[in-house]
Amino acid sequence: MNPEGKKMAANLYGRVNVPAERCRVSFCTDMEKSVLMSNFERRGWHQVGPDDEWNFYWASTQTCRNLFSVESGYRMNDNQMINHFPNHYELSRKDLLVKNIKRYRKELEREGSPLAEKAEVILHGGQVVTRYVHLDFIPVTFVLPADYNMFVEEYRKSPQSTWIMKPCGKSQGTGIFLINKLSKLKKWSREAKAPFHPQLSKESYVISRYIDNPLLIGGKKFDLRLYVLVTSFRPLKAYLFQLGFCRFCTVKYDTSVTELDNMYVHLTNVSVQKHGGDYNSIHGGKMSVQNLRLFLEGTRGRSVTEKLFASIQWLIVHSLKAVSSVMANDRHCFECYGYDIIIDNQLKPWLVEVNASPSLTSTTVNDRIMKYKLIDNILSVVLPSEGIPDVRWNKVPCSEALGNFDLLIDEELIEKEEAANSTSRTTKNNKK
Repeated sequence: MNPEGKKMAANLYGRVNVPAERCRVSFCTDMEKSVLMSNFERRGWHQVGPDDEWNFYWASTQTCRNLFSVESGYRMNDNQMINHFPNHYELSRKDLLVKNIKRYRKELEREGSPLAEKAEVILHGGQVVTRYVHLDFIPVTFVLPADYNMFVEEYRKSPQSTWIMKPCGKSQGTGIFLINKLSKLKKWSREAKAPFHPQLSKESYVISRYIDNPLLIGGKKFDLRLYVLVTSFRPLKAYLFQLGFCRFCTVKYDTSVTELDNMYVHLTNVSVQKHGGDYNSIHGGKMSVQNLRLFLEGTRGRSVTEKLFASIQWLIVHSLKAVSSVMANDRHCFECYGYDIIIDNQLKPWLVEVNASPSLTSTTVNDRIMKYKLIDNILSVVLPSEGIPDVRWNKVPCSEALGNFDLLIDEELIEKEEAANSTSRTTKNNKK
């Protein structure tokens, strides 16, 4: 190969790309978002239809499910990749996420793992409850209608508490409401098309204890949107994108009963907030995670801020471990999840939900730049250095390929390091 062929061109983010004439990658997508198309085109890839021969498919979750269905009979070859795991919903459906985390905790308990340690804690309302010490990162949650009686039992322990109802299969704040009285839930059940009867109800809901003591900035509630890239579930290989952001409510936080139905106070979803009169289209009600960290270091101190961010990473890793055994670990797949996390005023992070198709729509200029980088970095991590999909690759990107991603966990790497340390200890002992 001539020197020109070997030469790599760095793009404006310092990334190194394979020259287009060597790539010959054909891509397919049913989501023609500009941040996707510009990344594919910059790599010299060419677009084909779903019935043509493709190497890389960026698909919606529904398209992916259809492709992997038994009826389709489609089998991918070694040079094809797709952006979802077949049963991604084990993590992204609200009821299945809760079920899997509960099962994971029970399994660790049965094994006698120190991770499953429990202790009594006093809630900010004064109620004493038993909680997992290390795995208490989802609010108390029940699936309705199946867990209705268990929910009522829990509700009666603290009748003044507020709970949040969410339909399991919907997103972007659709169908969410808050309740603080059992009568309100019963009234909703009577008025709903499908009442709470396990045999009749078509749509399930999750009902979670509402985090009513959120950390506020400028008197407003916010949550974190973090991007987590998974390239394998067994062994687990996951990366955290450094450029996440906070999403703010447009109206100051208020716990009064009169504001219980005001979603501009309680829901941080941009799809909800952008319809509010106080929505700012310049910054989009968003703040970078880096600025959040600086704010917390300045107001709460560096050590507690570092502890918070370590807890967030711990939460993400164990939510992934909770589903790793049930995920269909197809080597053709990778997935970028949108993690939604709320921080309470004690700087404790809570996992709210996980999205399998985080929005790639840009609401601001900064949003577009960040999402362009996200896609660029994803492609560099999931593809071998040659830039062509190959399932025989060991999925270990070089450090330059990570871009703005940090390695969260690589179980294969951990296993190799443990084996090397074990061998080293054995060698030293033998020498003695």
